[in-house]
Amino acid sequence: MLPRVSVIIPTYNRLGMLSELMEALVQQTRKDFEVIVVNDGGERVDNLKEYYPELDLTIIDLTENVKHVQARNIGVSFAKGEFIMLIDDDDLIVSTHLETMIEKIKGADLVYSDVEIVQYEKRNGVREATGRHLFAYELDLPAMRKFSTFVPSGSLYRSCLHDRIGKFDPEMKNYWDWDFFLRVSEKFKVARSAVAGVLYDFSAENSNQSKDLASMRFYLDRLSEKHRLGNLPTKNFWLLLEESEVKKREATSNIVWNGMPFISRLQRLGRLEEA
Repeated sequence: MLPRVSVIIPTYNRLGMLSELMEALVQQTRKDFEVIVVNDGGERVDNLKEYYPELDLTIIDLTENVKHVQARNIGVSFAKGEFIMLIDDDDLIVSTHLETMIEKIKGADLVYSDVEIVQYEKRNGVREATGRHLFAYELDLPAMRKFSTFVPSGSLYRSCLHDRIGKFDPEMKNYWDWDFFLRVSEKFKVARSAVAGVLYDFSAENSNQSKDLASMRFYLDRLSEKHRLGNLPTKNFWLLLEESEVKKREATSNIVWNGMPFISRLQRLGRLEEA
């Protein structure tokens, strides 16, 4: 029996965080999904299969680092599900997220979720939240051409979209997600889930591409030219959230995370061995 959803996770040397994501996935209230981890030339993660035998888990080991966009494309090529869910290896989802998204995508082709932007500190090898900020904005397609509030982690879409518009554009290193959203929304129906079911890691010590503003300018100009977006601002992400046009899009959302850490079986066993 084919899985309903294929969860695609590119990873590179983040076994601890990836194991927490496996914990989040095994806790899902819906079980009709497969997990495809694309190991982008990093340390081996095969032991996740031993710790999480309940998951329909495929690990694709790449011999070289092809970078995150192409790694997702490789994962998509292995997907067997009717739907695809994207998740970054450092992000997490609440236990009802998959169930919520499958219900929300009825009548749509792509649905994305509200998120909580979370700052963590690592304690005994486990990330614990020290701050959280709701990221929830009304879906406004014209406004999405100026400032995208589409977060790809935790988003769900019909896998057949790739047959119609192709895969993710590796030439859009920093803005592949915005590019994909614009390509989809031009021809298909998109929707927003007003449930903050995704926990987006924005910790100071975590390497996150959206923090590197200097390298992003080149790709922002490329995105603007591709979609005829005009002159887009290069302000810091947090400053953009305070812009009047962005603030007026702020929306209410159902916050469902209880704030507790996701302690993986690998981490539990690691602490037992250390003791």
